[in-house]
Amino acid sequence: MRHDIRVRERAADGVRAPAGPDGLTPRTGTRPVTPRTGVLIGPVGLAWRPRVLVVTLVALGLALALLVASVAVGATALPPLTVARALTGGGSPTDHFLVVTLRLPRALTGALAGLALGVAGALTQTFTRNPLATPDILGVTSGASLGAVSAIVLGGGGYAMGAAVLGGTVPAAATAGALLAAVLVYGLGLRGGTQSYRIVLVGIGVGATLDALTSYLLVKAQITQATAASEWLVGSLSGTSWTSVWPLLVSTGTGLPLALATSAALALGQLDDDVATGVGLAVRRHRLLVIALAVLLTAGAVAAAGPVGFVAFVVPQIAVRVSRAARPPLALSGLLGAALVLGADLVARTLFPWEVPVGILTTVAGAPYLIWLLVRHRKEMTSA
Repeated sequence: MRHDIRVRERAADGVRAPAGPDGLTPRTGTRPVTPRTGVLIGPVGLAWRPRVLVVTLVALGLALALLVASVAVGATALPPLTVARALTGGGSPTDHFLVVTLRLPRALTGALAGLALGVAGALTQTFTRNPLATPDILGVTSGASLGAVSAIVLGGGGYAMGAAVLGGTVPAAATAGALLAAVLVYGLGLRGGTQSYRIVLVGIGVGATLDALTSYLLVKAQITQATAASEWLVGSLSGTSWTSVWPLLVSTGTGLPLALATSAALALGQLDDDVATGVGLAVRRHRLLVIALAVLLTAGAVAAAGPVGFVAFVVPQIAVRVSRAARPPLALSGLLGAALVLGADLVARTLFPWEVPVGILTTVAGAPYLIWLLVRHRKEMTSA
């Protein structure tokens, strides 16, 4: 029994059968996953695969380079040395104003929002064992959007409100809306067992209902309120300030370490419920924790930057393919999400005669990928 559990643990962690002469496993036709290495510090094990570690470091370098470029590039281009001086308190007052007051909050908001959405997408896809189950599809983003729009419309008109009031009200309302959506989807989708297709279908229905309520609020709102809410709903980094950064920094700084701490439990969660319980995993508590972390990260990102579409869906699947892992690596997914949002924002600010909201570019890039994944999944189901 113990040997059987150990074998199934290895299978859940992505360790497949030995490769044949062509480099592919004989039964699945997939390339074998390199066994993980790591260190053991007391009761805490830090494990990684060399390829995942290398790709993660590359993604970290890319995200940092795009962060610097986001601060340096604009109507007035600044050399990296000028940016560094302004960040350390030197340089002219104009440089300090451009870097610290105007551009750095926008760049940090984009990086943190992409990081949070990437990790949230990896959590939900791993938890449901379904690449389509992201916060966008499961209705969590729609719930956060409804909460934030309610705060904007019912609270007096979005950006006309004081920055301090808006900074406290919108994140709290977005979190409450995301939590409500998660409770509905979890309660309705997991009745009778963990069937991922049922969760996806329930999430689509809950998301559509919440989107309808959001549209109703926009129709009934005054023109100034509807304009402010509609601009926010597109998913944009324009107009962000330090009041947007701090709540997002708190939610991401809280949720990301907790999410990384659940990595081992996520691997066990890929097993059957009975086997996972037998090796010591509290399955129901683990699921609730994963959902809570995904809600926290999604709500913080949506409250700061709006519902930036398809980031939580696309980057975990890209992370799986570049790392050749069995499930989306959390850190890699977050860094790729930050790079995607920062890169899309750079393109939106530099390659168009007018500023295009970043959510439009991420949706344009992610929608074809969703269609391709659905077609590929259909072919696999048909051939099976």
